[in-house]
Amino acid sequence: MKNRLIIIFGLLITTLTYAQEDHSFTLQEAIDYALENNRVAKNASRDIEAAEQQKWETTTIGLPQINGKIEFQNWLKQQVSLLPAAAFDNTQSTIDIVNDYFDGPIRNSKEVDTPEGFIPLRFGTKQNMNASVTLSQLIFDGSYLVGLQSAKVFLEISKNAKEKTDLEVRKAVINAYGNVLLAEESVSILERNISVLEKNLSETSKIYENGLTEEESVEQLQITLSGVQSNLKNTQRLKTLAYQMLNITLGIDINSNTILTDNLESLTSQHIDIALLNTENNVENTIDYKIAANDKTSKELLLKFEKSKALPNISAFVNAGYSGFSDSFTFLNSSQQWFGSSLLGVSMNIPIFSSGGRSASTQRARINLEKAKDDLTEVEQKLKLQIASAKSDYQFAIEEYENKKQNLNLAERIEQKNQTKFYEGIASSFELRQAQVQLYSSQQEFLQAMLDVINKKAALETILNTVNN
Repeated sequence: MKNRLIIIFGLLITTLTYAQEDHSFTLQEAIDYALENNRVAKNASRDIEAAEQQKWETTTIGLPQINGKIEFQNWLKQQVSLLPAAAFDNTQSTIDIVNDYFDGPIRNSKEVDTPEGFIPLRFGTKQNMNASVTLSQLIFDGSYLVGLQSAKVFLEISKNAKEKTDLEVRKAVINAYGNVLLAEESVSILERNISVLEKNLSETSKIYENGLTEEESVEQLQITLSGVQSNLKNTQRLKTLAYQMLNITLGIDINSNTILTDNLESLTSQHIDIALLNTENNVENTIDYKIAANDKTSKELLLKFEKSKALPNISAFVNAGYSGFSDSFTFLNSSQQWFGSSLLGVSMNIPIFSSGGRSASTQRARINLEKAKDDLTEVEQKLKLQIASAKSDYQFAIEEYENKKQNLNLAERIEQKNQTKFYEGIASSFELRQAQVQLYSSQQEFLQAMLDVINKKAALETILNTVNN
């Protein structure tokens, strides 16, 4: 009993230790971690491994193949062959031989004597066993050569898919990381605002109790405080969801305790890169263009494959084996006699006439190739537009960040002035509330502007396929 309690206690300590494990990340550490542990990224890596195996699988079709075969046959009722009766002499010995085959007379002698009749006979033994080994080698097949090229293209497609997945995972981590920082900053600001409002409300209530201000002043502050408190509760819930979304993106348990070591303002400063706006719009370097180009290549190979069906294919084989025969199962006995055989063969399959089927398949492949060419051109044009749009969005985000930063400074000064005027009796409570609401709105706009700089830069880098950390 004591040992059982020790084991249970040890397991409990281990479980609690694991449950309390913290994950601490800078943004770059979070990106690196997600690229290794995000479930979508891991499956993309597995797709590359599967493509490499498929490439080798296709290659082995043209390599020597060795197959063995063991076959046992036991006639439950032996097959009968009919031979012309005229082939046998008209003697009693012939009739006896026929009767021995069937364990008794099966036809009368008159039937046997009839020249136009047939005699049923069984040939061979009741049981036989064959064992053979066959070596086969493909000599020429046009579709095999195209298949080798297709396997390489398929591997390249898988690598491009992995590259695109990594770009999307990186962008998703940046967005999720930024949303958590936004929620954290929002909670911190709202808590400070509540602290200031509670102090103002307390002081204003005392002033009202002394009859030096109207009750409306207290009520205005109560309305403002109530709204900010409600906003704080909602933001705290959003913060929990933001952490959970980040954990999913990282590939860890949704309820893991994740700690972020970067802050929103420093990240924003790091992500302001004017030089990125002047980078060359190299469409061919984008991952979407590479995928479209690979699709065009695959359609070209498909056309080659359809054309290759009109070519002959040649293969050769060598077969060697042994056969044993017996009326009972004696194949494991040392006295069993085995008969060897071997065979060398070459076969050529020549397509001659398919009623237009091959031509139709070829034309269909050619049509799909033309579609792929137009799709590639369409992707190229759309990418140019997307790059220009992403650069515009990024530039606007930088400009908005500077604008919102200035607006926040102004809103803070305006709110401070109205607080002073309010307590001096120069400004009304309504004017103070307007200044406070304007300040709170400027705070949120500034936080969102910082997040937009980070996200828009990530979006631009994803399209350009240029990751600058």
